[in-house]
Amino acid sequence: MLRFEANLLRACAIACLAACMSAGDCLHAADAVHAVATQGNVMVPMRDGVRLATDVYLPARNGKPLDERLPTILMRTPYGKSGLKEGAPANADGRYFAERGYAVVIQDTRGRYQSEGVWHMLTDDGRDGFDTCAWIGQQPWSNGKVGTIGTSYVGGTQHALALERPPELVTAIPVDAMSNLGFAGMRNGGAFELRFWNWIYSIAGPHGSRQARDPATAAMLLEMQESRRDYLLRLPLRRGTTPLKFLPEYEEWLVDAMGHGLNDEFWRQNNIIDQASQYKDIPLYLVGGWYDSWAGCTSANYKALAKKLKSPIYLIMGPWIHGQQGGSAHGQVSFGPAAAIPDPRAWRLEWYDHWLRGIENSVGRREPFASRVRIFVMGTGDGSKDQKSGHLNHGGYWRDEQEWPLTRATATPYYLHPSGQLQTAVPASDAGATSFTFDPRNPVPTIGGNISSGDGILLQGAWDQRGGPHVWNMPEPIPLAARNDVLVFQTEPLSADVEVTGDIVVRLWITSSASDTDFTAKLIDVYPPSADFPRGFDLNIGDGIRRARFRESLSHRAFMEPGQTYPLEIQLYPTSNVFKAGHRIRVDISSSNFPRFDVNPNTGEHLNRNRRVQTAINTVLHDADHPSHILLPIVPIEPARIPAPASGR
Repeated sequence: MLRFEANLLRACAIACLAACMSAGDCLHAADAVHAVATQGNVMVPMRDGVRLATDVYLPARNGKPLDERLPTILMRTPYGKSGLKEGAPANADGRYFAERGYAVVIQDTRGRYQSEGVWHMLTDDGRDGFDTCAWIGQQPWSNGKVGTIGTSYVGGTQHALALERPPELVTAIPVDAMSNLGFAGMRNGGAFELRFWNWIYSIAGPHGSRQARDPATAAMLLEMQESRRDYLLRLPLRRGTTPLKFLPEYEEWLVDAMGHGLNDEFWRQNNIIDQASQYKDIPLYLVGGWYDSWAGCTSANYKALAKKLKSPIYLIMGPWIHGQQGGSAHGQVSFGPAAAIPDPRAWRLEWYDHWLRGIENSVGRREPFASRVRIFVMGTGDGSKDQKSGHLNHGGYWRDEQEWPLTRATATPYYLHPSGQLQTAVPASDAGATSFTFDPRNPVPTIGGNISSGDGILLQGAWDQRGGPHVWNMPEPIPLAARNDVLVFQTEPLSADVEVTGDIVVRLWITSSASDTDFTAKLIDVYPPSADFPRGFDLNIGDGIRRARFRESLSHRAFMEPGQTYPLEIQLYPTSNVFKAGHRIRVDISSSNFPRFDVNPNTGEHLNRNRRVQTAINTVLHDADHPSHILLPIVPIEPARIPAPASGR
């Protein structure tokens, strides 16, 4: 039933829009503010007869929907389309855009919440989205134009839809979006990102699955959720051995995903890197963050799609964690108030107004839409402590670019030397090697990084690489560098600022006593001691992993001969960071980063089926014939473009 909702947010909305639009644009926005009529739980049929629960939000006047054909904003989500309030849909995005003249369609994806069918990880979302667009085009309130919206999995449903090329789709804004699952973000260098194990155990299973509609099953699933750290320590996961067996489609997918290391047909859905030519040619705004779990995928999508599509492709990368474009701090670090997008909905509205309504506004002409690439360069703060929040003021500033990666960046190798030195000079011929013992029973703990869906087992974002009560698997207040299985290589204190902006690769020459093992790498900005931080601050910038059996390619396995030397490459996520004078650039090498990644048992058994674990003696070579190094994209410092550092006090 259609319901009328009074527009209580009218004045606030106009004020927010006035802050980010010109006077002419604001006039349009003010004229577009309406009351909202809603229709809940419309069951939209798909081609196979499955019906998907859908809420519709329409601009209204005098208690009735406008008698107009309108552009539509579509969101397809596994997280529940609405928080039902007295039976009426109550999604804030739905209300916001309908108040401003758009039809809004928000839908539970297949098998989730109130939709029929069985859930599968993204594989039905292209077809289902296509059918939903066709349904929208047939409605009396639709003008046949659809733009999509959403973050994370919901951004993934946008990519899945665009790969199906529905005629109604005009534009999309995928934010922190799931894609390229076999490259990074879900499997990473052949290892499995355990945040998706956590996603099944703590989010997808207990909340929104069809089985959770039964109260007794729901109670059991919540108990499983509360005990997940104990389950995590008892991996691998086998079918039928945990309460997950009562969620058969979720158990099936998770067991298969944890055991499938090859980047092949299993991970084909949303593989944009290899299927860019199939993507619909539409104006696209890709949104990501340097500390987001999909950062590498977002920037890789820009590179792939910008080569294939004729339509404008935009990219923005902030210092954000997953889904937090409105924030300017995370973990233990602040990047300054300028880091936040003050009103992420108004920012999207301006994009939709341009491409769905044809309104001339700042898109393509003025900030924040003046350039195709907009990046936040981190690290220009003064390093002080905010006395209220305790955050380190790492700071930074926005910079407009016209490309990604930056052609003016110089790929500069920093070589690993004996005694932990990191230098641009090639090591001597007799520089040798460094060995360590990797024990899978005692993996290196994860402290921050490119994390999402990690609640309860992982910390997101920027953290001092030191244990403490905030790290459940390393409560002792000691630095990770103190572990004997972490190899630390760092420069001398820098004599001048060094900007690193772009993709980062660590190239190692390695040997191992095992036929299969892992190597990990982490880039760290080392702050010197100060009055605010007398121990200094080891700030994580990026990390990565490579499973040795996939060292040659993610498309095939190649086990090692123990004791033989092999090249191995670790891809870190991209970043933009200024390492200031007096700081050190540091690279930590190890063989685990848990629970960010699953732990390699070193036995060479099938992934997620091992019954044994064994220690491995892993070695990194660093001599002239085997010059292990990190390749940093160095960008010339332009002092005139860097604002004076703000104080965190």
